[in-house]
Amino acid sequence: MFIVILLAIMPGKADEVALPAVSDSLQISVLTCHPWQGEVYAVFGHTAIRVKDLKYGYDIAFNYGVFDFSSPNFMSRFVKGETDYVLSAYGYHFFLYEYQVRGVTVEEQVLNLTDAEKKKLYEALCVNAQPENRTYRYSFFFDNCATRVRDIIEKNVDGKIEYKPTGKNQTLRDLLHEFLKSSPWLRFGIDLVIGSGADREITDNEKMFLPCYLMYAYSDAKILSDTVAEKPLVAESRNALEGSRFEDLTTATDYPLICGCLLFIITGLIAYFSVMKKKQIPLKVFSFILFAAAGAAGCVIFFLMFFSEHPCVDANWNLVWLNPLQLIFAFFFFFKFSSKAVYYYHFINFVALSLFLLAWFLIPQYLEIAFLPCILSLWLCSGANIWLNNKYLHRNK
Repeated sequence: MFIVILLAIMPGKADEVALPAVSDSLQISVLTCHPWQGEVYAVFGHTAIRVKDLKYGYDIAFNYGVFDFSSPNFMSRFVKGETDYVLSAYGYHFFLYEYQVRGVTVEEQVLNLTDAEKKKLYEALCVNAQPENRTYRYSFFFDNCATRVRDIIEKNVDGKIEYKPTGKNQTLRDLLHEFLKSSPWLRFGIDLVIGSGADREITDNEKMFLPCYLMYAYSDAKILSDTVAEKPLVAESRNALEGSRFEDLTTATDYPLICGCLLFIITGLIAYFSVMKKKQIPLKVFSFILFAAAGAAGCVIFFLMFFSEHPCVDANWNLVWLNPLQLIFAFFFFFKFSSKAVYYYHFINFVALSLFLLAWFLIPQYLEIAFLPCILSLWLCSGANIWLNNKYLHRNK
């Protein structure tokens, strides 16, 4: 959905926009770029607007998906959810070339607008593309390349656009999963950081944050007006570019689940050996690695929940089993002076994880099945530490 392109600057003030000459051959269409698994930012596809005038010979792509990696503090702002995107206008063939190189299909829907509506929409796009207007605060679910295209078209149509109901009860997470079937690790990571806000049922309008869903909505949409008869929004659909690569969206092997199960088996073997042989060192070393890794992941979740503007990352129940306390306490596992505190920490963690597992189906958030063996590993590790530490504390009384 995000396209990395050189920024194009259109000079002039918003109230002094000099439009190129417009003829009755002006054509405006919506471009939908299919998903591409080659880069994370392209997994969900992309949307843009094409403005073409056969008589005057210009062909322009208006792209709301442009960002600049070289901008100051880009990465820190991205993590905090403060990424600014811009609308960039440049030659259509430059836009298409990127997808030609990738072998990605680009579909085009020519809008069924009157000459007055086309001119009005074109003018709105040109005003929006001015340096003082083109920057906006990006939000993946609620303000992105697809929603911006939808909104500017709706504002400049004489009448109202009516969309055909999808008839499906879906959540934001459901829609993401449709495009992540062949990317199990990306799905695992996304399910870790987005919280219960992504599990509410959404409206058909909210589904249009995904380019393909906007395209589906447009294919059956109609323009309703008091002055003219009802008409379809799209006059013609065609492939602007036939992709040479087919993106397989079938379900791939669930490697996160496999790795989680292996982790649980290893945890079980180490816990069994340590308890049977009454050896604390192997369990302490393994516990340090496991809890430090879990705590590091918990720091990310904690930061996103409390310090980020990203949507749907607050109220994340994964913080119960992945939290910063794990990273803090991991460094005290080896010290005798902290053995009592570590014992109580493992006891509290064991109880918390037990309750979490018992309430698995009651928690108002989708929990990835691959989380289960990871949680059980932490649970078992704490249980084994409680057993050994209890023996150690009683021996030293």
